[in-house]
Parts: sequence; C-alpha cells; structure tokens
Amino acid sequence: MSDLPIDFTELVDLTSLGINPQFLDFRSTTFESDHFITVRESSTDGSANSVAIIDLSKNNEITRKNMGGDSAIMHPDQMVISVRANGTIVQIFNLETKTKLKSFTLDEPVIFWKWLNNDVLGLVSARNIYTLNVFDGNVNGKPTVLTQRNAALNNTQVINLIANDKLDWFALVGIMQENGRISGKIQLYSKNRNISQVIDGHVASFTNILLEGNGSEKVQVFVTGNRNVNTGNGELRIIEIDHDANLPTQYAKKTADIFFPPDATNDFPIAVQISEKYGIVYILTKYGFIHLYELETGTNLFVNRITAESVFTSTSYREKNGIACINKKGQVLAVEVSKDQIVPYILEKLSNVSLALTVAKRGGLPGADDLFNKQFESLLASGDYQNAAKVAASSTSLRNGNTINRLKNIQAAPGAISPILLYFSTLLDKGKLNKEETIELARPVLQQDRKQLFEKWLKEDKLECSEELGDIVKPFDNTLALACYLRANSHAKVIAALAELQQFDKILPYCQKVSYQPNFLVLISTIIRSSPDRASEFAISLLQNPETASQLDIEKIADLFFSQNHIQQGTSLLLDALKNDTPDEGHLQTRVLEVNLLHAPQVADAILGNNIFSHYDKPTIASLAEKAGLFQRALENYTDLADLKRCIVHTDVLPVDWLVGFFGKLNVEQSLTCLKALMDNNLQGNLQIVVQVTTKFSDLIGAPTLIKLFEDYNATEGLYYYLASLVNLTEDKDVVYKYIEAAAKTKQYNEIERIVRSNNVFDPERVKNFLKDANLEDQLPFVIVCDRFGFVHEMILHLYKTQNMKFIETYVQQVNPAKTSEVVGALLDMDCEEKFIQDLLDSVIGQVPIADLTEEVEKRNRLKLLLPYLEKSLEQGAQDQAIYNALAKIYIDSNNSPEKFLKENDQYDTLDVGLYCEKRDPYLAYIAYDKGSNDDDLIRITNENSMYKYQARYLLKRSDMNLWNKVLDGENIHRRQLIESVISVGIPELTDPEPVSVTVQAFMSNGLKLELIELLEKIILEPSPFNDNVALQGLLLLSAIKYEPAKVSTYIEKLENYDADEIAPLCIEHDLKEEAFEIYDKHEMYDKALRVLVEDVMSLDRAATYVDKINTPELWSQLGTSQLDGLRIPDAIDSYIKAEDPSNFENVIEIAEHAGKYEELIPYLLMARNTLKDSKIDNSLILSYARLDKIHEIENLLANSTVAKLDVVGDQLLESKNYKAAKLCFSAVSNYSKLASTLVYLGDYQAAVDTARKASNIKVWKMVNDACIEQKEFRLAQICGLNLIVHAEELDELVNKYEANGYFEELISLFEAGSGLERAHMGMFTELAVLYSKYDTSKVFEHLKLFWSRLNIPKVIRAVEKSHLWPELVFLYAHYDEWDNAALTMIEKSAKNFDHDYFKEVIVKVSNLEIYYKAINFYVKEHPSLLIDLLSVLTPRLDIPRTVKIFSKSDNLPLIKPFLINVLPKNNSVVNAAYHDLMIEEEDYKALQDAVNSYDKFDQLGLAGRLESHELIFFKQIAALLYRRNKKWAKSLNIFKEEKLWKDAIETAAISQDGKVVEDLLAYFVETGNNEAFIALLYTAYHLVSYDFVLELSWMNNLGDYIKPYEIAFKKEQNDTIQELSKKLSNGATIDNEKRDGQPLMLMNSAINQQPTGF
Repeated sequence: MSDLPIDFTELVDLTSLGINPQFLDFRSTTFESDHFITVRESSTDGSANSVAIIDLSKNNEITRKNMGGDSAIMHPDQMVISVRANGTIVQIFNLETKTKLKSFTLDEPVIFWKWLNNDVLGLVSARNIYTLNVFDGNVNGKPTVLTQRNAALNNTQVINLIANDKLDWFALVGIMQENGRISGKIQLYSKNRNISQVIDGHVASFTNILLEGNGSEKVQVFVTGNRNVNTGNGELRIIEIDHDANLPTQYAKKTADIFFPPDATNDFPIAVQISEKYGIVYILTKYGFIHLYELETGTNLFVNRITAESVFTSTSYREKNGIACINKKGQVLAVEVSKDQIVPYILEKLSNVSLALTVAKRGGLPGADDLFNKQFESLLASGDYQNAAKVAASSTSLRNGNTINRLKNIQAAPGAISPILLYFSTLLDKGKLNKEETIELARPVLQQDRKQLFEKWLKEDKLECSEELGDIVKPFDNTLALACYLRANSHAKVIAALAELQQFDKILPYCQKVSYQPNFLVLISTIIRSSPDRASEFAISLLQNPETASQLDIEKIADLFFSQNHIQQGTSLLLDALKNDTPDEGHLQTRVLEVNLLHAPQVADAILGNNIFSHYDKPTIASLAEKAGLFQRALENYTDLADLKRCIVHTDVLPVDWLVGFFGKLNVEQSLTCLKALMDNNLQGNLQIVVQVTTKFSDLIGAPTLIKLFEDYNATEGLYYYLASLVNLTEDKDVVYKYIEAAAKTKQYNEIERIVRSNNVFDPERVKNFLKDANLEDQLPFVIVCDRFGFVHEMILHLYKTQNMKFIETYVQQVNPAKTSEVVGALLDMDCEEKFIQDLLDSVIGQVPIADLTEEVEKRNRLKLLLPYLEKSLEQGAQDQAIYNALAKIYIDSNNSPEKFLKENDQYDTLDVGLYCEKRDPYLAYIAYDKGSNDDDLIRITNENSMYKYQARYLLKRSDMNLWNKVLDGENIHRRQLIESVISVGIPELTDPEPVSVTVQAFMSNGLKLELIELLEKIILEPSPFNDNVALQGLLLLSAIKYEPAKVSTYIEKLENYDADEIAPLCIEHDLKEEAFEIYDKHEMYDKALRVLVEDVMSLDRAATYVDKINTPELWSQLGTSQLDGLRIPDAIDSYIKAEDPSNFENVIEIAEHAGKYEELIPYLLMARNTLKDSKIDNSLILSYARLDKIHEIENLLANSTVAKLDVVGDQLLESKNYKAAKLCFSAVSNYSKLASTLVYLGDYQAAVDTARKASNIKVWKMVNDACIEQKEFRLAQICGLNLIVHAEELDELVNKYEANGYFEELISLFEAGSGLERAHMGMFTELAVLYSKYDTSKVFEHLKLFWSRLNIPKVIRAVEKSHLWPELVFLYAHYDEWDNAALTMIEKSAKNFDHDYFKEVIVKVSNLEIYYKAINFYVKEHPSLLIDLLSVLTPRLDIPRTVKIFSKSDNLPLIKPFLINVLPKNNSVVNAAYHDLMIEEEDYKALQDAVNSYDKFDQLGLAGRLESHELIFFKQIAALLYRRNKKWAKSLNIFKEEKLWKDAIETAAISQDGKVVEDLLAYFVETGNNEAFIALLYTAYHLVSYDFVLELSWMNNLGDYIKPYEIAFKKEQNDTIQELSKKLSNGATIDNEKRDGQPLMLMNSAINQQPTGF
C-alpha cells in the first residue's frame, strides 16, 4: 500500500472514447461536476455541430446530440443541457423528459457561464453578471442582473464564477497576460451590501468550517490562491466573511506559500476545491501540481505532480471531498484524501501531532487511534468526564459499545450532565451516529416517549439506520420503523412494514427501485391476514407488471386465498391472472369455476356468462352447474344429447332469450330432438318457446320440417304463430298457403284479409279456390283476392248466385269503387234489376270512373240508364269530363238543344264529341272543334264540307303562324278559295289589327309579297278602321323597306303613326341612311340623327354643322366624343369645353398626352377641375405644365389644394428626366427617398444627403453614396457610408465600390469614422483590419490589439497572411487559440524583432508536438543563444530522447549542455549517453563521475571500454569503477594496478566478496613489495581470506611482523568463540553450528563492509 496521503485515479481517457483531441480545450470542453463531461465538436468544414455527453456515473457512457451553438454545459446531476448560440441565444432542455426549460435571447453576448448550485445558473457578459433560476417554470423568463463587472476584469479571460451556499456572496475570476506571466483578478461581490472588491488571485472558493467553541454553528471563509506576476511567489489566503457576532470563536486570517518549481516559471493556480468534511484545501496548477492544505491552520500537507500535461478545467470529486481535472491529452484525473494514510502521514512525515488529531477528529479518520485512546484514558482517570466524552466522540476507534458502556456506568456529579449524554450530544453536533450509538440512544429516547426528537434526528440524517434499529422502533411507531428500514436498505423489513401499514401500492415500486426480489408468496400470505382485499389488489398489481408477473406461482397464491376461505379475493386474482385465456391455464380456469360453483354459484354464473374462460374442463363444470341449478351454464358446457334433453326442459329457470339463442349452437338433429323434448314435456307451456326457436332458426332447420313438426303434434296455433313470422318474408307459396289455411282454422279472418291484401307470394288461383270452397263467414278475403287478381266477373257471378249481395255492395262501396263499371257490366249481363244497379251507383257517387262506366254501359246500348246518376253527380259538384261527354251524346241523340250545350259548355271532350257529331251534323262538329281549337279536325271538316268562310274566320281568330303556313301551303288545293274568303270576309270583319299583322306575316312567309302590299295599301291608305294603326303602318313600312324600297320615302312623308326607333334601324340595315336620318330628325331624335351622320354617313363636318344648328350641350358632348374617336383632338376638346362636360376626361387625357397636345389639354383640365376632384386630372395637369416647363404654375397648383397622386406623378417626371418638377412633387409629399434620388440627378448632393438622412433607407443611402463617390464628394460619401456600414450585408458592395475606383484612403477613413459608432459591429472592425492590411500596414497591429475580440479572426488571418504581416498573423493565431499556426508562423516567417518570450508562451500551447522539433531546429539556426531557455519551457511535453538524438546527429550537443543537465534526473539512457559523450569531449571527469554515480541507465560496459583507453587517469578510474559495478573484477583491478590506484583496488577486492580475487591481489601486493597495501587489504577483506593462506604467504615472503595484528585478532576471535561454546555446552544449550563468516572484527570499519556498490 502506498504511504502517500492522497488517492490518485485516472477516471477515463476521453480520446479512447472517440473524442477528437482538437476539441479538448477550455472553450469546447466543460466539466461542471464529476457526473458529466460535455465536449462540443464540429465537422472539419464547420457544417455540422454536435455535443458529446460523457456520463462518468454510468461507466463512461457517451451520448451524442446534434446541436448547434458555441457552448454547451450539463447540469451537475441531472440530464439537463444548456446550449448557447451566437453568444445571446440560450436554450435549456431536459433530455430525459424532452422538455424545454428555458429559451431566451439576451441583449449582449454571454462569454462565460457556470452552474452555481443545482438550481441557479450564473452567466457573465462583457458588462454584467447574471443569475438564472432554471427550474422556476417560466420558459421565457430571462436572467436577472446580479451586478456589473468591475472594470479591472475587462481585459481578462473569465475562467470561473462561484457563489456560497446562501447565494449572497459571489466571486468572478479572470486571468490575463501581464509582464510575460499569467496574472489573475477576482471580483468579490456581496449581494447584501451590493459592493464589489477586486483582489489579485487566480482561484477562489467559499466554504464553511466548524471551530472549537462555536457549538454546531459553522463560520464562512473565503479561500483564494494567487501567484504574483512580479515575484513569482505563490500565496494561499483564507479569511472569514460575514462573521456572526454571537459566535465566540472567530477565524483568524491565514496565509501560506504555494510552492512552484524553478522550471515552472509560467505555472499558476488553475483550480481550488475544498473538502468541508475533512477540512482539506486542494490547489491544482496549470502544469499539474497538486497542493494540499489544512483549512483551519493553513498548513501545507503535501505537494506532488499528477500529470505532465497541462490542465485546462477541473471540478469537485466524490461529494466535493476531492478534485477532478482534464488535461490536454484527454485524461480525466481525480485526487482525493487517502482516508487511511492522511493522518499517519501527518504524524510520521510532518510530525505534527495536534494537526493529525484535528484532521482525524474533523473527518473521523483512522491513524491517530493510539493518541485518542491515551487521551481518553487519561481524562477518565483524572475525572474529566466531559472532555473524555468529547474525545471519545472524536475518535472512530473509541466510538464503540465498550466506550458507551463505560460512559453509561459513570455517575455524573450532582447538577452536571452525564458523560453519556455529553458523548451523544457531541456526536450529534458534529455529524452522524454510527449503528451502535444510534441503537443505544434510541432506546431511552423512545422509552421516554420522545418520538418527535427521534424523528427530528432521523430527518437531519444524524442516525445510522439499521434493521435492529427498526426492530426497536417498531413497537413504538410503525411509520418511523419503516423510515429506519428504508434507510438501512432492509428490503424484507421495508416490504413487511409497508404491508402492515397497508401501503401496498408502494411495495412494488420500492422493489423495482432497489432491485430487490422478495418472496411474494410469503408477502401475500402476510398481507392476507390483515387485509384480504388489499392482498388481492397487491397480487393483481404484481401480475400487471411484466417484471414480476413471471416470478409468481399464481396457483399457489390462489390456494392461499381459497384455503382461508377468501373466495372473492382469490377469484378476483385469478380473473385478472387468467384474462389472456390461454390453453395452459385451463386447470386454473377449472379451479376458479369449481370453487365458485360450490361456494358462490352466482359468481360462477357471472364468470361463465361473460365468456371470460374457454379452456376449462367443460363436462366437470357443466355437471357442477347442473347441481347448482345453473341449467343455462350446464347447457352451455354439455355436449351429450341426453344431458341436453335433461337440462333443457327446465324452462322455468332458463331465460327465454338465452334458450332461443342456445338452439343456434346445436345442429339440426339436436335442435329437433330438443324441440320434441320441450313439446313432449309441456306442449302448452313450452309452445311459445318452441315458436320462438322455430321462428329464429327456420332457415337452418327448414320450414317444411317445422311445419310437419307442428302438424304431427296437431299444434295448429303454434303453426299459425310460427308461419306468421315467415309469411311476410318468405318466397315460398306453400308457406303462405299453409298460413292462410292455419288462419282460417283459427278464425283469424283479419289476418287472412291482411295477407291476401298485401302479400304477393301466394298462388291466387289456389287461394281463391280455397276461400271459395271454405265458404267463410266473412267473404271479404275472397272478394279481395278476386279484386287483386282480376277475378271480379267470376266473383260477382259467385256472389250473385249465392245471393251474397251485401258483399257486392261491400266490394263496390269499400273495397274498390273503381271497379264499379265492371260490376255494373256483370250485373247487366245477369239481367239484374235496374233499380239495384241504380241504387248501387247512387251509393258510390263521386267514386266511380265515369269514363269506364259510360263505356261499359254504352257497349250494352243502355246509356240512358246513367242519366239520373250523371245529373246527380253534377249536382254534387262532380266535374269529370266524361260526365259532360255522356250528357252531350245523350242530348245529341235526343236532340235536346245540342248546339247550345256545345257552345256554352266547356267541360266536354271536343274531339270525342266532335267525332260523335261528324256523321250526325258537321256544323255541330265544327262548333266542338272550334271550342277545342282542334285545328286539324276543323280544317279537315270545313274543307270536306266547303265551309271556307268558317275556316277563314277560324284562322284569323287563331292567328297561329304555323296554322297559316299549313293552309297557305302551295300544295293546298283549297288555298285560293281560302285567300279570297280571308280578303272578302275575314279582314273586313276585323277590328283588331293583330290578326291582320299575323296574316301579313303569313303572306310574307309564304311568298305572297305583292298580294300583301296591295292588301295593306288598301287597308291603310284607303279609309278603314286601321288607318292610324301603328302596327299596320309599321308593317307597311317594313314591307316596303324589304320589297319596295323606292316607296319608303313616300310612305315616310304620308305616314306619321309608326315607331321611329324600330323603322329607322331597319332603314340603316337596308342602306337607307338618309331615310333613317329623316325619320330621326322628323321625330326630333337629334342625338340619334347625329349618330347616323357620324357613324353611318361618316361626315364629322356635316355633324358639326347639324350640332351648331341644334346647339345643345348634350350634342356638343356627343360630337366631342366622336371627334376624339376620329383623333380630331383640338376640335374634340373645344366641343367638350362648349358642352362643359368633363366626364370623358380619362380618354381625353390619354389621347391628348399620347399626341402631345399639352397646350390644348390644359384648358380642358382646368374646366374639368371646376366640377371634378379626381387625381388623374390633377396628375395630368401637373404633367402638362411640366412638359411645357411651366414650373411656376406647378408651384401655384401645389400651393393650393390638389388631389394629385404626387408620388406617381413624381415617378413619371423622374422617368422622363423632368427633375425640377419631380423635386416639387416629392417635396410636397415628403417622399424623401425619391426626393433624394431627384436631388442626385439635379447635382445637389448636399441636399441629397440631408434628404437621405430623413429617408433613413438603405437603398437611398446606397444610391446617394454611389453618386457622391462618382462625383468625388467624399465628405458626403462618408456620411452616406456611415449609415451603410452599420448594416453588415452592405459592407462588401460598399468596399468593392471604393476599391474599384481606387479610393483607398477615403475607404479607410470611412471605416475609421464608423468604428466609433454605437452600432459598430464585428464586420466593420474586420473590414477595417483587412483594409489596413492592404493599404496601410502600419496601423494593422495597433488595430488588432485594440479590437481583436470584435474581429472575424479567420477572415483577418487570410488578409494579413496575404499581405505578409507575420507579427500580426501570429497575434491573430494566438487570440484565436490557433497556437500551432502561431508557432509555425513565428518559425517560418521570422525576420526582425523576433520575440523570444512571446514565442515561449505560444509554443507551450500547441497541440502538435512536431512543432516543438521545428522550433528547436529553428532556434539552432537562428537563435542558438536562446535555445536552452526554449528547451526548459518545452521539457514537460518534449520527447527528450528524440530531442537529444537530433543534437547528437547534428553534432550540436554542446549547445544543449544545460538542458541535458536539467533532464538528467529523468535517468534516460539516450540523455545519459549524450551527456557522457559531451563530458568526455570536454574532459570533465568530475561531471562524468557524478552522472555515472547518479544515473544508471546507459551502456556501462561500453562506456567503460571507451574510458579504459582514455589518456586521462581520471577517466580510466571511472572505467574501472564501472567494471567493478558490473562485477568485472579482473578488468577493474587491472586498471587500478596499472594506474597504481591501491585504495580503489583494495575497495574493489573487498566489494567482490570473492576470496580468490582477494588472495590474488594479496599475492600481487607481496610480489610488488607493496607491504602497506598488503596490510590494508588484509584489514579490509579480513573475512574473505583464509588464515592458512595468510600464514603461508607471510612465511614465504618473510612478512611475519606485518601480519601480527591480523594473527592477534584472529586468535582473540577464536578464543571467544570457544569460550562461548563451552558456556553453552555447560548449560546444556544447543550449539548453533551455522557459520559466522560475515561477523566482522571489533576493530573493523563496518561502514565499508556495508557499502553494496561502492558509489
């Protein structure tokens, strides 16, 4: 286990989840909590944007949403996302419920936002700080302004916004570049005081801390972290805010240093998080250093680096007890206090006991248990029970049952609080009791009936709930016990408690929520005992949940209910469980039916009646149903015929409707058998049922079969009722006959009558014969059949023979009076008495068709028989024509004034009577035909009898053209005689001219022209009644016009009384124009006469003379119109003026203007204005004045009242380039847009600009601007341009206009002036930057520095790049976070004024590490003196081996010597080798020695081989040492021997621990006479040399004196060992036989012996 006081975890690598590394930056990635990470991604072309949401709580589940916008953040806990577009548009959505929470648009862009808590979102703009309650329910509600941003933060990048818990303190954090470093500013704002203060700092946080002496009340502190940009020193500051004067202890301000390594010159604090629970402050720096401080004392606890990559965002971790961050590689890292190691770490590493105790107490952390135990025992021993209780409450190890028992057993002093109560109160003040403490406290509290106090602690989460606690609480309060079980996750007890509380609806949701699988059978059994109904409902709810339904054994559950006689509840359960009605549930269906048939038959009846089940054991259920008296259900389930017959006879308990329907389930054989059973059982009682069954299933069984069934049982009544249901629908004649027969037998005469009256299916002959033979008492059915089917004659004969005279009368009077004629005919044929017939007729007066009656009687030559009947009919008001026909014929035959009757009577049929008279008297026939206008018959009879004068009179009377044409046809042999009769007899007798007119037309149409004219002359010109007849005069003129045109003029002179409007047009039609003019003039129709002259004669001059003669305004106006149509415009205008008629002004204006007759038009228009107020008149008058350049008249006209449409007139004048007049018009109506255009055309540009300002229209500004540019009126053009450039869409066109004309300075001046406008926008600043880059490069950089935040940076980048403005390009890349391009530009385009410091700031932010190596190469070539400074900045992310290899290959290692020294601690083989080469080259053996000793990753033998041959002894010494390190003892000793390095040689031999090596070196020293070295080696390697070898070597080389000390020591050791062994043997101890070669001599240097490597 690590002894570090922190737990360090990599939560996820975002790149491994598919997140593009380019979006891992502060702008695109947000980290609001350790729940969600949000990354805003976009496609390479920027066309598609998406948001990736990584849910850290769900195993790094990633969700992508297609969303636009420039920023997105997630709610700390919920699936709520906030999206911002264009800086101002904000929308917030709940992704789970798919609802919109907020949607609004701010007046200024939001540049930063952050969740302040779970409800409130903080937003920061360039000017203000806002807060927004996201969950207030107001979707369109906007944020409220909290306060304004302090000016000190204007140029900073906002990186954080925080608030305290009460949201009455806020801190806004921003960073900026200052003196080559990153400085920080914090705006601290108090909402209650509405005051802001700016302090230096990079990070800030609010928190609370519990101080000793303040009880449970915490104080609020404000924590900041800062790195001074001038000194580079870091400082942590902690101060109290809003101190409560009631609290005795105040937090003393604390400051502490924040350590930054020397090479981290640009590092600064980027985040601070505070664990309120443990009192730990986490400070995280940009370069990945984590600092831990204790909150109360400000003591620095720990510093370490957790990542080599820079960090750009962070948040709290693990319930705000740690800190999490994201680095540029996409690693999500987390740090939190190690609960097990932090206290031991403080004790052991920091040796701060009091601090360790404070931390342990505050967080309940282990590690200081021994200290707490000692303190507790000491306080108990001293009797300080109060502090002992507090100590025990502060230690996790002491918080146990033993401590509680000890404190319980201590008796408190009188008046003092007992230690156990102090113990519990201290714990409750500090936090939460553990399980054992909770149980111990709960017992006395509940026993003292203080449930409210217990409940309060429970709600405050002061108690650790457990199942045992719930069991203790349960006897006192079930609800509280349930709360305990819930918190303890004691699922079985929770469910049992819910069941006891009858909260069954909560059981299933709870199980689902906690994923608990209860034993539902046991649970339901428990619930049954308290509430069977609730148990049933609960079981049903389980069944309705698919997740639990499969886990239930429904049969066992049902048995629980049934076994306890809860039939209703069990049935309810099974009904719900078996609602799917599947075959595998058949046995359960049978079970529920059996139980209910035995215990609740009515329930079983309802179940079966609703057809809920279909797979039960039907025979069993049928048998039980029969026993229960449910014969209906038995029948439904029986299939055996015997069972059916046995049950079906119980009709007294079977519903009739059901029983009838039941037969529909049987086959024909079963049905007949059951019907017979019913009839056998009780014919009379069951007959109605049998009838209903046979009626309903007649089609199935068959009518013949059923008829036979009824007949077999002699059930005539049943047969009658059965057939009654069929007779109206059947097509079977036999069925109807059988019905009639049954009805006759049952004396249902009315029904027979109904059938024979309305039914059409029966055989009439068969029925007639049956009724005839049956001789029923009521013969009416027989009468009806005979009437319907034409047996009337036979019927009358039968009734007459049988003397049923009353039925004859009944037939005539009631059944069918229309057949009276046939009845009378039949009676006449039977020589019936006339008296009976006349009485019979009298009884039906008005009901008998007279025509048929007279026809029948006339056939039998008995017409006079009807005279009394006919006269009576007339008396009663009958107006039937047949009556009059019959009377006429009777009067003709009897010569009873027939002519008078025929002339006076209008009711008879003239054709019928006329035809009757033709052979008897033709004149009577003529009278009849004349009355009836029977043309053909009349002409025929008059022609046949030479009655031409009667025919002529008839023709003139009829005046029918078709009739005339017929008789005047050339093929009519009687035409001549007819014409003579017409002329000689007909015409003279007439006084009505109409028949004459028709006759004339007839003559004309039949080619009798001359005869017609002669006739008319004789009638009209000679004295006659028709001399003044208008129609005849007109006819004469008409005939003359057509056939004698020469006579027309004469007739006009002689005739006066004709219709001029009719005759004159005919004259014109027949080219008699002068005659037409004479007719109109003679009748004073001057306008029509004038029209003839103009339109027909076509002489305008003659027309003018005629009008001048008559001299009326109407004629002058008419003449004017004609002259206008003839394009005699001046004359027409003159005529209109004389007529004073302006009505045709539209045509006059149009034609005059088209002809250019403006001078002539003006008087007419002035005349028209006197009577008409029409805009067209005034329009034309202004245009006419303008055409004649009469500007003064226009001014006068406009000065007075006018209805002219001046806009329209102005447009026309403008189109015709009459600008002065147009100006007057547009001025009059204040149409500034058009007026400005006009002024431009007039060259008055100043006025045009002034007018354009009034118009305030983009189009006008553009037009005036173009004109001013064209005329080089640049001052005025600038005024116009300033009003155009504020519209972004107009910029391109305006710039192109200036550039196309080469007016570059003026264009720049325009944009410079516009940059100060209130409406200045990004496009203006961007375009000005582009213009500077093209035409005035000296101003580019200053402009970029001032306005970079208001530029479209990509566009400006393209412009400055095109203009080769490299510093400016670098600046833009940097401010657009395009650090890669910025660095490459500085590398590739550097020339003069290269800014090394700025390049360092840029290069550390690039994402493509290849640029590092380009930068290195660039520095080697251009700035080698600054190379080391660059490398120091790049080191954290540099591939050091690759870098070193680059310099090695280029032989430039000396350039990077300081860099190599700096990275040597990384102990990299490539670095080590390069450094070794450099040191060898420089012959710096000391540095090489230090490097070799400190860092071991290199080819040691290879380096030793190189150094072995070096000329310097120091390098050879290093080679020997390397050989020694690698146990190459011989090579190492050879070098030492060669260079006489005896000390090193001796150390090497000793280190080898090899006796052979030591003995060889001893022999070498003896051979070379180096006795001092011999003695030294013997001393050093004493334990490696055998005693006999030393004695032999000294004896042979006479060295006895030199080895005496060695001999003495050896003998002493030997003697001591013998004595020790003797002592052990004497004591009976076991002798340890292990060899003790490693035991040094007492006089040896143990330090040398213990050195493992020699370095």
